[in-house]
Amino acid sequence: MNVNETHCIQLLRDADPDRYLSVLYAPEAKRGALAALYAFNVEIARIRDLIHDPLPGEVRLQWWRDLINGTEHGAAAGNPVAAALVDTIQTYNLPHAAFDNYCEARIFDFYDDPMPSRNDLEGYCGETASAMIQLASLILDTEQAAKHADLAGHAGVAQAITGLLRSLPLHRRRGQVYIPADVLSAVGCTSQVLLDGTDRQATERAVAAMIALAEDHFSKFQAGSKGLPKSLRPAYLPVWLTPVYLKRLKAKGFNASTEIAEISPLRRQWTAFRASIG
Repeated sequence: MNVNETHCIQLLRDADPDRYLSVLYAPEAKRGALAALYAFNVEIARIRDLIHDPLPGEVRLQWWRDLINGTEHGAAAGNPVAAALVDTIQTYNLPHAAFDNYCEARIFDFYDDPMPSRNDLEGYCGETASAMIQLASLILDTEQAAKHADLAGHAGVAQAITGLLRSLPLHRRRGQVYIPADVLSAVGCTSQVLLDGTDRQATERAVAAMIALAEDHFSKFQAGSKGLPKSLRPAYLPVWLTPVYLKRLKAKGFNASTEIAEISPLRRQWTAFRASIG
Protein backbone atom coordinates (compact mmCIF):
# COMPACT_ATOMS: atom_id res chain seq x y z
CA MET A 1 0.00 0.00 0.00
CA ASN A 2 1.50 3.33 -1.06
CA VAL A 3 1.48 6.60 0.88
CA ASN A 4 -1.62 7.92 -0.89
CA GLU A 5 -3.60 4.79 -0.13
CA THR A 6 -2.44 4.90 3.49
CA HIS A 7 -3.76 8.47 3.70
CA CYS A 8 -7.12 7.24 2.40
CA ILE A 9 -7.27 4.50 5.02
CA GLN A 10 -6.58 7.00 7.78
CA LEU A 11 -9.23 9.35 6.42
CA LEU A 12 -11.81 6.56 6.41
CA ARG A 13 -11.02 5.52 9.97
CA ASP A 14 -12.32 8.85 11.23
CA ALA A 15 -14.84 9.89 8.58
CA ASP A 16 -16.51 6.60 7.57
CA PRO A 17 -15.91 3.84 10.15
CA ASP A 18 -18.41 1.48 8.52
CA ARG A 19 -16.61 1.38 5.19
CA TYR A 20 -13.22 1.53 6.91
CA LEU A 21 -14.03 -1.69 8.72
CA SER A 22 -15.20 -3.35 5.51
CA VAL A 23 -11.87 -2.53 3.83
CA LEU A 24 -10.05 -4.53 6.51
CA TYR A 25 -11.99 -7.64 5.46
CA ALA A 26 -10.91 -7.30 1.83
CA PRO A 27 -7.84 -9.06 0.41
CA GLU A 28 -4.76 -7.06 1.33
CA ALA A 29 -3.92 -6.32 -2.31
CA LYS A 30 -7.33 -4.67 -2.83
CA ARG A 31 -7.52 -2.57 0.34
CA GLY A 32 -5.74 0.48 -0.99
CA ALA A 33 -7.99 0.70 -4.04
CA LEU A 34 -11.15 0.31 -1.97
CA ALA A 35 -9.91 2.96 0.47
CA ALA A 36 -9.28 5.35 -2.44
CA LEU A 37 -12.82 4.84 -3.76
CA TYR A 38 -14.42 5.35 -0.36
CA ALA A 39 -12.19 8.33 0.47
CA PHE A 40 -13.41 9.96 -2.73
CA ASN A 41 -16.96 9.49 -1.46
CA VAL A 42 -15.96 11.16 1.82
CA GLU A 43 -14.42 14.12 0.00
CA ILE A 44 -17.56 14.70 -2.08
CA ALA A 45 -19.84 14.34 0.95
CA ARG A 46 -17.80 16.99 2.77
CA ILE A 47 -18.21 19.67 0.13
CA ARG A 48 -21.53 20.95 1.49
CA ASP A 49 -19.85 21.72 4.82
CA LEU A 50 -17.12 23.73 3.10
CA ILE A 51 -19.30 26.09 1.06
CA HIS A 52 -21.82 28.84 1.69
CA ASP A 53 -23.32 28.90 -1.80
CA PRO A 54 -24.02 26.15 -4.33
CA LEU A 55 -21.79 27.49 -7.11
CA PRO A 56 -18.46 26.89 -5.31
CA GLY A 57 -19.69 23.39 -4.56
CA GLU A 58 -20.37 22.73 -8.22
CA VAL A 59 -16.91 24.09 -9.07
CA ARG A 60 -15.28 21.68 -6.59
CA LEU A 61 -17.35 18.83 -7.96
CA GLN A 62 -16.39 19.71 -11.53
CA TRP A 63 -12.72 19.54 -10.55
CA TRP A 64 -13.23 15.92 -9.53
CA ARG A 65 -15.14 15.17 -12.72
CA ASP A 66 -12.37 16.67 -14.82
CA LEU A 67 -9.79 14.73 -12.84
CA ILE A 68 -11.56 11.43 -13.44
CA ASN A 69 -11.97 12.18 -17.14
CA GLY A 70 -8.31 13.14 -17.51
CA THR A 71 -8.70 16.91 -17.93
CA GLU A 72 -8.06 18.10 -14.38
CA HIS A 73 -7.14 21.71 -13.70
CA GLY A 74 -4.05 21.38 -11.52
CA ALA A 75 -2.05 18.30 -10.71
CA ALA A 76 -3.57 15.51 -8.66
CA ALA A 77 -0.20 14.81 -7.06
CA GLY A 78 -0.84 17.37 -4.34
CA ASN A 79 -4.07 15.65 -3.31
CA PRO A 80 -3.45 12.11 -2.01
CA VAL A 81 -7.10 11.06 -2.39
CA ALA A 82 -7.20 12.30 -5.97
CA ALA A 83 -3.91 10.60 -6.81
CA ALA A 84 -5.02 7.31 -5.27
CA LEU A 85 -8.38 7.47 -7.04
CA VAL A 86 -6.80 8.06 -10.46
CA ASP A 87 -4.50 5.07 -9.92
CA THR A 88 -7.44 2.92 -8.85
CA ILE A 89 -9.57 3.86 -11.85
CA GLN A 90 -6.71 3.08 -14.21
CA THR A 91 -5.67 -0.16 -12.52
CA TYR A 92 -9.18 -1.63 -12.41
CA ASN A 93 -10.54 0.07 -15.52
CA LEU A 94 -13.47 1.52 -13.58
CA PRO A 95 -16.18 3.10 -15.76
CA HIS A 96 -16.01 6.88 -15.95
CA ALA A 97 -19.74 7.04 -16.57
CA ALA A 98 -20.46 5.72 -13.08
CA PHE A 99 -18.42 8.56 -11.57
CA ASP A 100 -20.10 11.12 -13.84
CA ASN A 101 -23.54 9.92 -12.76
CA TYR A 102 -22.43 9.91 -9.14
CA CYS A 103 -21.24 13.51 -9.35
CA GLU A 104 -24.37 14.60 -11.20
CA ALA A 105 -26.55 13.16 -8.43
CA ARG A 106 -24.44 14.84 -5.76
CA ILE A 107 -25.25 18.31 -7.13
CA PHE A 108 -28.54 17.94 -5.25
CA ASP A 109 -26.60 18.15 -1.98
CA PHE A 110 -25.58 21.76 -2.60
CA TYR A 111 -29.13 23.09 -2.80
CA ASP A 112 -32.06 23.18 -0.40
CA ASP A 113 -34.64 22.01 -2.91
CA PRO A 114 -36.93 19.31 -1.49
CA MET A 115 -36.60 15.76 -2.82
CA PRO A 116 -39.58 15.57 -5.24
CA SER A 117 -40.58 11.91 -5.07
CA ARG A 118 -39.72 8.42 -3.91
CA ASN A 119 -38.52 7.59 -7.43
CA ASP A 120 -36.17 10.58 -7.32
CA LEU A 121 -34.83 9.49 -3.94
CA GLU A 122 -34.25 5.92 -5.10
CA GLY A 123 -32.50 7.27 -8.20
CA TYR A 124 -30.27 9.48 -6.05
CA CYS A 125 -29.40 6.55 -3.78
CA GLY A 126 -28.77 4.33 -6.77
CA GLU A 127 -26.33 6.72 -8.40
CA THR A 128 -24.45 7.27 -5.14
CA ALA A 129 -24.46 4.43 -2.58
CA SER A 130 -25.37 1.66 -5.02
CA ALA A 131 -22.70 2.90 -7.41
CA MET A 132 -20.11 2.75 -4.63
CA ILE A 133 -21.01 -0.90 -3.98
CA GLN A 134 -20.85 -1.77 -7.66
CA LEU A 135 -17.52 0.00 -8.16
CA ALA A 136 -16.11 -1.74 -5.08
CA SER A 137 -17.35 -5.02 -6.52
CA LEU A 138 -15.49 -4.34 -9.76
CA ILE A 139 -12.31 -3.88 -7.74
CA LEU A 140 -12.87 -7.10 -5.81
CA ASP A 141 -14.05 -9.39 -8.61
CA THR A 142 -14.81 -7.95 -12.03
CA GLU A 143 -16.44 -11.08 -13.40
CA GLN A 144 -18.82 -11.57 -10.47
CA ALA A 145 -19.65 -7.87 -10.09
CA ALA A 146 -21.71 -7.71 -13.27
CA LYS A 147 -23.86 -10.65 -12.13
CA HIS A 148 -25.00 -8.85 -8.97
CA ALA A 149 -25.84 -5.34 -10.20
CA ASP A 150 -29.48 -5.62 -9.11
CA LEU A 151 -28.41 -6.69 -5.65
CA ALA A 152 -26.12 -3.67 -5.43
CA GLY A 153 -29.11 -1.53 -6.33
CA HIS A 154 -31.30 -2.64 -3.42
CA ALA A 155 -28.34 -2.74 -1.03
CA GLY A 156 -27.28 0.81 -1.84
CA VAL A 157 -30.77 2.25 -1.57
CA ALA A 158 -31.28 0.62 1.83
CA GLN A 159 -27.90 1.83 3.03
CA ALA A 160 -28.32 5.37 1.69
CA ILE A 161 -31.83 5.92 3.04
CA THR A 162 -30.64 4.76 6.44
CA GLY A 163 -27.69 7.13 6.22
CA LEU A 164 -29.95 10.02 5.25
CA LEU A 165 -32.21 9.27 8.21
CA ARG A 166 -29.23 9.21 10.55
CA SER A 167 -28.18 12.59 9.14
CA LEU A 168 -31.65 14.08 9.53
CA PRO A 169 -30.60 16.32 12.47
CA LEU A 170 -27.77 17.75 10.37
CA HIS A 171 -30.00 18.22 7.34
CA ARG A 172 -32.62 20.03 9.42
CA ARG A 173 -30.02 22.50 10.63
CA ARG A 174 -28.99 23.14 7.03
CA GLY A 175 -32.57 23.45 5.82
CA GLN A 176 -32.30 20.36 3.64
CA VAL A 177 -35.08 17.82 3.13
CA TYR A 178 -34.28 14.41 1.66
CA ILE A 179 -37.59 12.82 2.62
CA PRO A 180 -39.57 12.91 -0.65
CA ALA A 181 -42.52 15.27 -0.99
CA ASP A 182 -44.89 12.45 -1.95
CA VAL A 183 -43.89 10.46 1.14
CA LEU A 184 -44.38 13.51 3.37
CA SER A 185 -47.79 14.16 1.82
CA ALA A 186 -48.86 10.54 2.31
CA VAL A 187 -48.20 10.73 6.06
CA GLY A 188 -49.67 14.21 6.57
CA CYS A 189 -46.41 16.08 6.90
CA THR A 190 -44.66 18.87 4.98
CA SER A 191 -41.09 19.97 4.44
CA GLN A 192 -41.62 23.00 6.65
CA VAL A 193 -43.13 20.96 9.47
CA LEU A 194 -40.18 18.59 9.27
CA LEU A 195 -37.68 21.45 9.41
CA ASP A 196 -39.50 23.33 12.19
CA GLY A 197 -40.25 20.27 14.30
CA THR A 198 -43.63 21.78 15.13
CA ASP A 199 -45.57 18.52 14.82
CA ARG A 200 -43.91 15.64 16.60
CA GLN A 201 -46.39 13.02 15.43
CA ALA A 202 -46.16 14.07 11.78
CA THR A 203 -42.37 13.96 11.98
CA GLU A 204 -42.49 10.51 13.57
CA ARG A 205 -44.74 9.28 10.77
CA ALA A 206 -42.35 10.65 8.15
CA VAL A 207 -39.38 8.94 9.79
CA ALA A 208 -41.35 5.69 10.12
CA ALA A 209 -42.26 5.78 6.42
CA MET A 210 -38.61 6.18 5.47
CA ILE A 211 -37.60 3.36 7.80
CA ALA A 212 -40.18 1.13 6.11
CA LEU A 213 -38.78 2.04 2.69
CA ALA A 214 -35.25 1.21 3.80
CA GLU A 215 -36.45 -2.07 5.30
CA ASP A 216 -38.19 -2.99 2.05
CA HIS A 217 -35.01 -2.57 0.04
CA PHE A 218 -32.92 -4.31 2.68
CA SER A 219 -35.26 -7.32 2.67
CA LYS A 220 -34.85 -7.59 -1.12
CA PHE A 221 -31.08 -7.36 -0.72
CA GLN A 222 -31.13 -9.94 2.05
CA ALA A 223 -33.15 -12.38 -0.07
CA GLY A 224 -30.70 -12.06 -2.95
CA SER A 225 -27.57 -12.10 -0.81
CA LYS A 226 -27.66 -15.87 -0.42
CA GLY A 227 -26.07 -16.16 -3.85
CA LEU A 228 -23.41 -13.54 -3.20
CA PRO A 229 -19.92 -14.96 -3.77
CA LYS A 230 -17.36 -14.66 -1.01
CA SER A 231 -15.17 -12.47 -3.21
CA LEU A 232 -17.77 -9.68 -3.18
CA ARG A 233 -18.69 -9.78 0.51
CA PRO A 234 -16.42 -6.88 1.58
CA ALA A 235 -18.29 -4.51 -0.77
CA TYR A 236 -21.56 -5.35 0.98
CA LEU A 237 -20.43 -5.50 4.60
CA PRO A 238 -21.55 -1.93 5.46
CA VAL A 239 -25.05 -2.77 4.23
CA TRP A 240 -25.47 -5.37 6.97
CA LEU A 241 -25.33 -2.55 9.51
CA THR A 242 -28.58 -1.17 8.07
CA PRO A 243 -31.01 -3.09 10.33
CA VAL A 244 -28.88 -2.23 13.36
CA TYR A 245 -29.15 1.48 12.60
CA LEU A 246 -32.84 1.22 11.73
CA LYS A 247 -33.54 -0.38 15.10
CA ARG A 248 -31.84 2.57 16.80
CA LEU A 249 -33.83 5.03 14.68
CA LYS A 250 -37.10 3.30 15.56
CA ALA A 251 -36.27 3.49 19.24
CA LYS A 252 -35.62 7.23 19.01
CA GLY A 253 -38.94 8.10 17.36
CA PHE A 254 -39.22 11.89 17.04
CA ASN A 255 -35.74 12.26 18.54
CA ALA A 256 -34.31 10.73 15.36
CA SER A 257 -34.83 14.21 13.92
CA THR A 258 -32.76 15.86 16.65
CA GLU A 259 -30.12 13.26 17.62
CA ILE A 260 -27.89 11.22 15.31
CA ALA A 261 -28.41 7.49 15.85
CA GLU A 262 -25.09 5.84 16.63
CA ILE A 263 -23.98 2.31 17.43
CA SER A 264 -21.02 1.16 19.48
CA PRO A 265 -17.74 0.17 17.80
CA LEU A 266 -18.13 -3.30 19.30
CA ARG A 267 -21.58 -3.74 17.75
CA ARG A 268 -20.22 -2.53 14.41
CA GLN A 269 -17.33 -4.98 14.53
CA TRP A 270 -19.48 -7.92 15.61
CA THR A 271 -22.05 -7.28 12.86
CA ALA A 272 -19.33 -7.01 10.22
CA PHE A 273 -17.66 -10.18 11.44
CA ARG A 274 -20.89 -12.19 11.31
CA ALA A 275 -21.64 -10.89 7.81
CA SER A 276 -18.12 -11.68 6.63
CA ILE A 277 -18.46 -15.38 7.43
CA GLY A 278 -21.84 -15.68 5.73
